[in-house]
Amino acid sequence: MATETIMVVDDDLDLRESMIEILENEGYCVIACETAEAALQKIADTVPSVILVDNMMPGMGGMALIPRLKIDYPALKIIMVTAFSTVDNAVAAMKSGADDYLAKPFKRDDLLVAVRRALEMLKFAQQQLDPEMDEALACLSNQIRRQILAALGEKGEMRFMDITRTLGIGDHTKVNFHLKNLKSIALITQNREKSYRLTPQGKKILDCLHLLSKQISP
Repeated sequence: MATETIMVVDDDLDLRESMIEILENEGYCVIACETAEAALQKIADTVPSVILVDNMMPGMGGMALIPRLKIDYPALKIIMVTAFSTVDNAVAAMKSGADDYLAKPFKRDDLLVAVRRALEMLKFAQQQLDPEMDEALACLSNQIRRQILAALGEKGEMRFMDITRTLGIGDHTKVNFHLKNLKSIALITQNREKSYRLTPQGKKILDCLHLLSKQISP
């Protein structure tokens, strides 16, 4: 179950309660606010992973709230929620700092997909900050190394000959070379039985590759 905190900022009581119910049923911790001003007060105590912001609210509107949030909480992922689903509004929301756009009326699955996509973006951004990530991603510019990681991610643990058979590569010297490269940057390790497995960093890199593939998929 999910454990991330999601903030909902909307003056429409029925819609706000509906969104809370949907998100809580998925295991998210939800903080709800009726106004942008209340959101600014609550977020000072608890910073959520994702915030859903209504565009039109009494007092400060969503377009005014978003840039303030981005200045103080640049990592926060923001989804603009509006009843006016025009291209101009979408562009304006993105320019103000929104990461995504959800048009009313929306279905349950639309809301959950938007939240999950925002969380994936957040996770990817956090991984990019890892000081070892650049070296690891450079190493994985080679397709064979990516295939080795994927195979170990699927199987959990594999011996050398199992890896060569899975990859369909007859040149054992080539496979051994790439395994050594992956070991040198601590993405894989080898136990006493000579079986290879992913390290925690290797698992993190594999997650990163999966996120990258989702980002570039049409």
